[in-house]
Amino acid sequence: MPITETLKRNYNKLTWTWKPDSDKEAGDAIVKNMLLHWFPNKISKRSLSWNYSFYLGTISFVLFLILTLTGVVLMFLYVPSVERAYSSVKDIEYVISFGWLLRGMHRIAAHLMVAVVFLHMIRVFLTGAYKNGSAVGANRPLNWIIGLVLFVATLLLSFTGYLLPWDQLAYWAITVGTNIASAAPVVGEWIRFLLLGGNTIDQGALIRFYVLHVFFLPVLVLLLFSWHMWRVRKDGGLAIVDHEVLEQKAEKVAPVKSKTYSLLGITNGTTVHVQNTMVDEEKNTVPSSPHLMRRVWLVTAATFVVVVLLTLVFRAPLETAANPSVTPNPAKAPWYFLWLQEIVTITTVQIGSFTINGALIGGVLLPGLLLVLAAWWPYRDKSSINAVGVWFADERRRQNMVFLGIVLLVLLFTVIGTFLRGPYWNFYWPWESWPEMPIKF
Repeated sequence: MPITETLKRNYNKLTWTWKPDSDKEAGDAIVKNMLLHWFPNKISKRSLSWNYSFYLGTISFVLFLILTLTGVVLMFLYVPSVERAYSSVKDIEYVISFGWLLRGMHRIAAHLMVAVVFLHMIRVFLTGAYKNGSAVGANRPLNWIIGLVLFVATLLLSFTGYLLPWDQLAYWAITVGTNIASAAPVVGEWIRFLLLGGNTIDQGALIRFYVLHVFFLPVLVLLLFSWHMWRVRKDGGLAIVDHEVLEQKAEKVAPVKSKTYSLLGITNGTTVHVQNTMVDEEKNTVPSSPHLMRRVWLVTAATFVVVVLLTLVFRAPLETAANPSVTPNPAKAPWYFLWLQEIVTITTVQIGSFTINGALIGGVLLPGLLLVLAAWWPYRDKSSINAVGVWFADERRRQNMVFLGIVLLVLLFTVIGTFLRGPYWNFYWPWESWPEMPIKF
């Protein structure tokens, strides 16, 4: 046998699960390929549509994979020491071949993952996908709560990586963030002490953030994601499937002559009294391999390309080395916490000699209340099954509008904190120039 023919046969043995030639091979592919075990044998055509889920969950996981791959390489180059952390990052950025690309991709993927997971949660809420449908044993409210925990873990994953460059931007962003956390009643100072390993940001804080960032939080995110995906399967797939089932109508189907349809199912023999009605699921489903996998690979490639392009356009910043004696003005938290910093400012009120603690109200109580409300809402939502898996269902209009109002406020406060807050956290329009501020030592 020619060598080319042998190579072709061996190649087909390795790749047939990704491009099956028949429905039987497509079903066998799900069973025999470990990676394809994530997916059902067949998937509804509506679940494949771009305009329902926007594949935001898939994009989130691809970004996590990019973070993992680039992070593993960066671990070999980074030194988690206050004496050498900044210089090692500087070497990555300016000395090591393509080090700037690795670091930039890691940073862009981290920011995008926070944004995409947030958008994914918005999509789930607006489509009512946290509500149970017709699947037996479904528990979508639990999966919604798992998603909330995943979102918090994603924020923490990005937050712990923020300190590692050990420059001024990172140092003072962590200072602001941990100060907000310390405002929590009873346990606030304890949480800050636990995060920093003391009362100051030094070697203890750096090593804690490093270990959390490279091990504990990634493992937690991977476990939660696996649980999240498993629950999607257990819940009957995407919520749009439940809406699709409601739209289907039973059709008269001619019985197979070699089978008898009884109350208990199909039995041997025939009968002339059979009249069978059923829903033809074959019309609405396609094999996951290759139809779903083609889209997953397309989304994966597109996400990777977008991350690379954004890295080329927006280089990762690296300011001067961290200096506790030099306070930048203004000192800002990471961008995904700037809405909290803005609320802290708004809720800090001076009444005579009494000051209302804005860090407690805006930085702890309000976001805590929003998380509790989000976790409880699937059990409070009394909309019918007809609203499950439907964008902006009429009977969910009021709660969707309230939810969007909260989202818009968060985005508005983030924009204000990012672009319109200057020295002493004063408000400046984009066309106004900031005053020259002396550096404080």
